[in-house]
Amino acid sequence: MDYVLSLLGPMAQGAKVTLTLFFITLALAVPLGLVLALLRISKWRLVSQLVNGYIWLMRGTPLMLQMLFIYFALPFVPVVGVRLPDFPAAVVAFALNYAAYFAEIFRAGIQSVDRGQYEGSKVLGMSYLQTMRRIVLPQMVQRVLPPMSNETITLVKDTSLIYVLALNDILRTARGIVQRDFTTSPFLVAAVFYLFMTLILTWLFQRMEKHYAKYDE
Repeated sequence: MDYVLSLLGPMAQGAKVTLTLFFITLALAVPLGLVLALLRISKWRLVSQLVNGYIWLMRGTPLMLQMLFIYFALPFVPVVGVRLPDFPAAVVAFALNYAAYFAEIFRAGIQSVDRGQYEGSKVLGMSYLQTMRRIVLPQMVQRVLPPMSNETITLVKDTSLIYVLALNDILRTARGIVQRDFTTSPFLVAAVFYLFMTLILTWLFQRMEKHYAKYDE
C-alpha cells in the first residue's frame, strides 16, 4: 500500500501533462472543427472540396504518424518548414487531427436540422449568420453531444501517444517506474488515473445531455 501511495506524486505530475494537452486540444479543436464544418457545407465548391480533402487526410492517417511528421519532418518542408519543440508539436498534431473529427460531427449535426427552419428564418428576415447562431447551432449542440462524448473520451486515451516524443505523461511515467522497480503496479495506477478522468467526462456529458433534453419536453 505504501508503495502504491508513493506512486501518486509522479503519476500526478504525468497527469498534469496529460490534462494540459487535453484541455489545449479541446480549446483549439472544437472552434476549428466548427469553422471547418461550416466551410464543408458552404456553397463555395472549391472551399468545400479542399476542406473535405483535409478531413479525409487527417482521419485517414494515424495520429502518431501526423505527430511524428510535424516534429521530425516539418522542419525540412520547403518554405513553411519550422521546428517545433516537443509539446507544441504534440498540440498542433492533436488539434489538427481532432478538428477534422469534430468537423464531421458538427457537419452531421447541422445537416440534421430540418431545412424548413432555414426557410422560416428567411421569412422572419434573418441572415444566414443569425439563422446559424439562433436556430441551427443550438439544436446542433444537443444532437452532437453523444458523439462528442465519445471523441472526447478517446482524446483522453490518445494523449498517451505523446510518449513517442519523450513527454512525461501518465503512461511514460508509469513505464519509467516499471523499468526501474521491475513491477507492473505503476501500470495499474496509471489505468486508475485514466478511468477516473473518463468517469468525470462521462458524468459531465450525461449532465449536459439531460440539460438539453428538457428542451424537447
